[in-house]
Amino acid sequence: MTTVLTLPADGPVIASEADAIDVLGEAFGHGADLVAVPVERLDPEFFRLRSGLAGAITQKFAQYGVRLAVVGDVSRWTAEPGPVADWVRESNEGRHLRFVGDVAELGA
Repeated sequence: MTTVLTLPADGPVIASEADAIDVLGEAFGHGADLVAVPVERLDPEFFRLRSGLAGAITQKFAQYGVRLAVVGDVSRWTAEPGPVADWVRESNEGRHLRFVGDVAELGA
């Protein structure tokens, strides 16, 4: 059974690896193996792949064995074909990172 920690939309922005570690600490405190993060909580740099922020955050989650779900509308970053749209599609085919419209799509 998957235990999901769903972060509220109105919390602090996740803008660094240190912020991701804070979220992971919260996940461990709740016994969660999946964290649902509202897209509003992610710094816009997360979607600028060259910044490295997405890689650093997702790698940290993978290292600690916690899956990450980005919840909400990401169409402003994926409307045009390109690296971000490809990354979102490929992530949704994997196990560690998913992009979903709402928490219900997680099926947890």
